[in-house]
Amino acid sequence: MYDFAPADAADKATLYADLLSAADALTRDESDAVANMANLSALIWQFLPDLNWAGFYLMKEGELVLGPFQGKPACIRIPVGRGVCGAAAQSRETQLVEDVHDFPGHIACDAASASEIVVPVLAGDRLIGVLDLDSPRPARFDKQDQSGLEALVATIATRIG
Repeated sequence: MYDFAPADAADKATLYADLLSAADALTRDESDAVANMANLSALIWQFLPDLNWAGFYLMKEGELVLGPFQGKPACIRIPVGRGVCGAAAQSRETQLVEDVHDFPGHIACDAASASEIVVPVLAGDRLIGVLDLDSPRPARFDKQDQSGLEALVATIATRIG
């Protein structure tokens, strides 16, 4: 049984250190990518406040395909280069969007989403997919979130792809 609970972190650095430690422990000895993504989605959902979607899109046959997630039903396929997820996949760089309504070509799977962060998941030069987090709160994500999520993705990338 796993019992990971976010500490009442006084700061984001502590929160992300705890999240990374929990994610590492949860996925370290498991080789199944789907099981790891499912647990990671649930863990992120549990640890990070003000989310309305947390999950993965996987690169399959040249497009992003919905993977394990927490939240409302989502778009199933996203072309590379389209929307925030597609932009992250194409550029292979994190997309930090304070207001999704200002992002050209934003794909609205949930009308309640106001901000979004998408981190590409890379194993060497290979794009496995993206980690996508949405929030109903504008400007929910900042550079500390970006750093914390990029560190998380770097740790777990080979465990999900």
